[in-house]
Amino acid sequence: MAQVNLVVHTPAPRGLGSQLRKAVQGLLADLGHPDKTLTIVLTDDQEIRALKRQHWGEDAPTDVLSFPTYEPGDPFMPAHLGDIVISLDTARRQAAEQGHSLVQEVKVLAAHSLWHLLGHDHDSEADWEGFQRVQARILEL
Repeated sequence: MAQVNLVVHTPAPRGLGSQLRKAVQGLLADLGHPDKTLTIVLTDDQEIRALKRQHWGEDAPTDVLSFPTYEPGDPFMPAHLGDIVISLDTARRQAAEQGHSLVQEVKVLAAHSLWHLLGHDHDSEADWEGFQRVQARILEL
């Protein structure tokens, strides 16, 4: 079974971590990667803003960042896919704006970021189909 390491740097609602871990493990299995691991960090806007500034040179918070452990297209995919960092501050705002739960928003962000870790990007409209598919699937898990 896939291993999802969860690191919580900011207060999170009770049960969020276990629901997220279970859904991401299920999604990894559905995508044919049941033996992979990844780390998800739940943090706040201040920390994610610092990471975005450090790694992308942009001084603004964001909802989610992906840090893969390998180069997309590399034929060797390591056991540990990488790290996903999610701002619960931004996720809360987005959930409220869209009228759904924080758990749903965090699952969608995790699925989106996982798809990046698996080497996909959204450079074209056609590329978005994969993101939409995994984001919809994680809500079923």
